[in-house]
Amino acid sequence: MATSKLFLLFGAALGGTAVAMGAFGAHALRKVLSAEMLSVYQTGVLYQMVHGLALLAVGLIVRHYEVSAIVWAGWLLFAGALFFSGSLYVLSMISIRYVGLLTPLGGLFFIGGWLLLFIGIFRTT
Repeated sequence: MATSKLFLLFGAALGGTAVAMGAFGAHALRKVLSAEMLSVYQTGVLYQMVHGLALLAVGLIVRHYEVSAIVWAGWLLFAGALFFSGSLYVLSMISIRYVGLLTPLGGLFFIGGWLLLFIGIFRTT
C-alpha cells in the first residue's frame, strides 16, 4: 500500500476514534472521573484529533513530495498519537502511574514529527 494512502487511512482512523473517545468522555466518564482526570482525558482527545488531521495533511503532501523527512514525520506523528493520547486515556481511567512515562515520549514523537515535516517541506521548495 502506498505511504500516502496509509497516512490518509491512519489520519481518518485517528479522527474518527477521537470523536468517539470525546463522546465517551463527555457522556460516560463525566460522572465517573474527577475534574482533573477528565481534563487529562480531554487533552488526549484533543491531541489525537489534531494529529489525525496532521496525518491527513502529511498523506496529501507525500502524494506530491515523497521526501524521506516527510514520510518519517508521518510515522512520528502517528506514534506520538498512540503513545501520548493512549497513555493519557489509560492514566485517566485506570490510574496506572507508570503509564504516564509514555506521555512525554509521545510528546517527543510529536515534536520530532513536526520538525521533520518542517524540514521536509523546506527541502521541497
